[in-house]
Amino acid sequence: MGNKPIIRDVVPADFDQWLPLWDGYNAFYKRVGPTALPMEVTPMTWARFFDAYEPVHALVADLDGHLVGITHYIFHRNTTMLGPTCYLQDLFTSEAARGRGVGRALINGVYERARRAGSTRVYWHTHETNVTAQTLYDKVAERSGFIVYRQKHLSIWRFDPRRPIY
Repeated sequence: MGNKPIIRDVVPADFDQWLPLWDGYNAFYKRVGPTALPMEVTPMTWARFFDAYEPVHALVADLDGHLVGITHYIFHRNTTMLGPTCYLQDLFTSEAARGRGVGRALINGVYERARRAGSTRVYWHTHETNVTAQTLYDKVAERSGFIVYRQKHLSIWRFDPRRPIY
């Protein structure tokens, strides 16, 4: 594996090679077995990459016709900036490709797409135990100091035009 991968937008024909990387990413975060993603999430995620109305995008690292890494990113509005902000949501490289610059190349690919979209900020989260990735992240970005909180078990709110939303 001496060549450098080509970082490019995902295409529909990539699905069979994207899926094992997506599954590996989810397994890394222990989303397998009883904690696996609901079955409908993967096909919906894949479809979003090709829907012009969705702000969800994907890049792949292609090494001689074989995908060795993926990243998914989302553009969204921000209350403190005029332009869009870019959230790098997922980043994963195959085990064989780790330590060979694939992760950095994918991050740089997201940086380039963010610049093209007029975004001046790219950010992401990682688990505190993912120290290997943090070694790379500390070289390509700065830690913001923010701590992430979340509530995972909210009921789904249904819009009722007769009910005020405040």
